[in-house]
Amino acid sequence: MVCPKASGATMRRREFIKAVVLSLTAWPLAARAQQPAMPVVGFIGITTPEDYAFRLAAFREGLRDAGFIEGQNVNVEYRWANDQLKLLPEAAADFVQRNVAVIVAGGGTPAAIAAKSATATIPIVFAVAIDPVKAGFVASLNKPGGNLTGVTNLNVEVTAKRLELVRELIPKATTVALLVNPKNPAVSGPFLKESQATADILGMHVRVLEATTESDVDTVFARIAQSRVDALIVMPDNFFSSRVKQLAAVALSRRVPTIFHYRAFAASGGLVSHGSDEAEYYRQVGLQAGKILNGEKPANLPVLQSTKVQLVINLKTAKALGITVPLPLLGRADEVIE
Repeated sequence: MVCPKASGATMRRREFIKAVVLSLTAWPLAARAQQPAMPVVGFIGITTPEDYAFRLAAFREGLRDAGFIEGQNVNVEYRWANDQLKLLPEAAADFVQRNVAVIVAGGGTPAAIAAKSATATIPIVFAVAIDPVKAGFVASLNKPGGNLTGVTNLNVEVTAKRLELVRELIPKATTVALLVNPKNPAVSGPFLKESQATADILGMHVRVLEATTESDVDTVFARIAQSRVDALIVMPDNFFSSRVKQLAAVALSRRVPTIFHYRAFAASGGLVSHGSDEAEYYRQVGLQAGKILNGEKPANLPVLQSTKVQLVINLKTAKALGITVPLPLLGRADEVIE
């Protein structure tokens, strides 16, 4: 015969074990339900994902350095303007409406202006070639003071060096053309000012040419080929950066010695590229965004400056243009393409 007291104790013990098992099973589900959603970073690009492939790889590396892996503990959403500057305010407004954790203005100065105009509260990380203090983005480099911080490169600052490269490559050069995008005055202004000042010192004449479309690029080179221009320097601008293959091809076919800031230009058959290391530059952009995700305030996060400059010379193109590159210049090059 079974003792009623023992039977009741057994039942209570079974109910207790069942409750424990159920609680242990339910706890992970409840914990997962209570976990906050992953933060979202809104990235604004001025051209296309294809143009940004190399930069995005560096950007994601910077995020990883700060402890964030896209798709695992942070989501990144992208908006691409496809060279249509009028779309940048719309992209920034969309991210503000979605209340993303950080807006990365990865489309240079125009993207930074659009983001700044859209919000005074959401943190913004800019990537620009101009002085962010003079542009009104931050109060100072060490103490930005608002909701913006970011990274600057040296692509405008080394403009003088590009003119000096013309003198080294073509000692008898007297006239240099400058190709600018008039739709980006924040960059073209400092670029032209620095170029003119250096040209005066070197005793060179400057001729300013403008392009805002692909057809403009072909027209400009046709005009250069018909005039007495010894070399061309291209303004650092996303519109031109997205057309390095076109620029390199037409420069070679028109036999115009051309210097650009972007390594991809020389790698695509251009004569020389001299500018900031894009990998270092965009890695720092990702790092800045990651610091903000980790709780740092943009007002107290100093603006970083990309300090690594690359000089790349395409020796094959130089020979095709009949240019003998001086040995000291070859020795200074970070990369020589043969």
